[in-house]
Amino acid sequence: MDRKATLATMLGRGHGQSQPAGQSAKANATVTTLNTGLEPFTGEWTFEKAAHLLRRSTFGPTLDQIKKATVYGLDATVKHLFAGLPHPAPPLNFDETEDPHVAIGETWINAAYNDQKNVKPYRWRSFRAWLMTNILEEDISIREKLTLFWHNHFAVSKNIVNEPRFIYRYFKLLRTNAWGNFRDLVKDMTIEPAMLRFLNGNQNTKEAPNENYARELLELFTIGKGPLAGPDDYTNYTEVDVQEIARILTGWRDRGFSSRDPETPIEAFYVDSKHDTGNKTLSHRFNNKVITNGAEGEYIELINIIFEQKEVARFISRKLYRWFIYYKIDENAEVNVIEPMAELLIENDYEIRPALQALLRSEHFFDILSVGPMIKNPLDFTISPLKQMQVSFPKEDAFRYYKIMLKFYGLVDLMEMDYINPPEVAGWKAYYQEPQFYRTWINATTLQQRMGYTNKMINSGYTTEGVKTRIDSLQVIKMVENAEDPNEVVNTFATIWFPQAITDSQKAALKDILIPGLPDFEWTVEYGEYAANPENEDLKDAIESKLQDLIQAMMSMAEYYLS
Repeated sequence: MDRKATLATMLGRGHGQSQPAGQSAKANATVTTLNTGLEPFTGEWTFEKAAHLLRRSTFGPTLDQIKKATVYGLDATVKHLFAGLPHPAPPLNFDETEDPHVAIGETWINAAYNDQKNVKPYRWRSFRAWLMTNILEEDISIREKLTLFWHNHFAVSKNIVNEPRFIYRYFKLLRTNAWGNFRDLVKDMTIEPAMLRFLNGNQNTKEAPNENYARELLELFTIGKGPLAGPDDYTNYTEVDVQEIARILTGWRDRGFSSRDPETPIEAFYVDSKHDTGNKTLSHRFNNKVITNGAEGEYIELINIIFEQKEVARFISRKLYRWFIYYKIDENAEVNVIEPMAELLIENDYEIRPALQALLRSEHFFDILSVGPMIKNPLDFTISPLKQMQVSFPKEDAFRYYKIMLKFYGLVDLMEMDYINPPEVAGWKAYYQEPQFYRTWINATTLQQRMGYTNKMINSGYTTEGVKTRIDSLQVIKMVENAEDPNEVVNTFATIWFPQAITDSQKAALKDILIPGLPDFEWTVEYGEYAANPENEDLKDAIESKLQDLIQAMMSMAEYYLS
């Protein structure tokens, strides 16, 4: 099912077009393109528009963050999203007392290993908790969403690399270059120690060229295959290019893997004796360019040649579109969004920020049919209630906070998104596999995990190291300015948690959960009595129970799964 088509039907319009008077919805349903493009959004800036922008660019925006963005306005909010931030403090040792090189409370990112104790398991735990903490504590910033985007793009897997220090360094590269220069990021990634290990670049020699990275550099990282044009010719490159690029990249090695020497740095280095010094001739797809022996500089020349092809700009624009807008790229999107984004990338020497900012400021991004058709990935789904429902954490107790973050990482994993273990070199199937795309996230197993998670969060919660983590409905109700009005309670919750407005009948059904079969004034009186006497356990329990039922019902609705 194309969710944009579903939205168009619900709204009584084709994609991007108003339904002409007298024309049937069935007739209009054949119109399936949004006519909006990359031109700047000129509509009214509202709370709902601010919420849409933050849902797509951050994880689980809070009411306060949405209110701030509403006050800031579109341009200032986008500027805030891309404001420079210091790199987060590194992950620390919180649970291993027998690491001879790292004391409790210190970081392990540069610490050597030892023969007496296998410390990798705790370092992986530390790293997982650290990732969750960074996402949970982010403010109005696109950096964490882009870090995940690039991790999906350059999908290095922990299970293959198996070195926490290498993976930390790889993530630091992604985060540091989140909206920077794409060409430079590809150059850095080509000789990043984690990538050298992941795609066997550290085994690539003149005697035995390894094509793994060469193939993915073209197919997944820069230009894409394109339709098959002939034998071993994929429109954008050929098998000859893969073979020649493998030769170009010979000679690179990594240092420091699982090293027990504290003086050994983690780095990439070049070994001239392993490098193929002969001429390498690329195919007609790259204008038959010849790269003569340039030793360790050859990979830079190669990537510059690849980036001379405009298709590189189109390729990364399509990936950004699928990440921030929708998986389906129709003819209108190709012409009026992808093509101008590609032009912006080229005009700005492949800096990501100008093109992505233009996308997030565009009429196309704020078109009503772009609001709500995306299914939240497991990380977004897990983080959203923690932030949006103001779940409290014992941040003053570093050990317990770390353990709780580790617990929630595990819950994301159960929903089939192990952050540091993308299942394929192409990333998660939700972002590339037709025809399912985002729907890949929902199956018989993951749906039960999602429902179990939200139900438990509003009821018993999760107990970790003696600390119960749950949604406090009496805290959540404080977000509602006029909490004595049951309509305001439902409307406020729906506006924050759902990307699209729900129907009057849905609102009535939700209000009936709060005050089953009773007039509005019954809630007004009951809540007023509680607000005046919050320490009264009977009043407190009655209000809390009703709110829990309402919140649980709203988190079970299909709308809650969407962004």
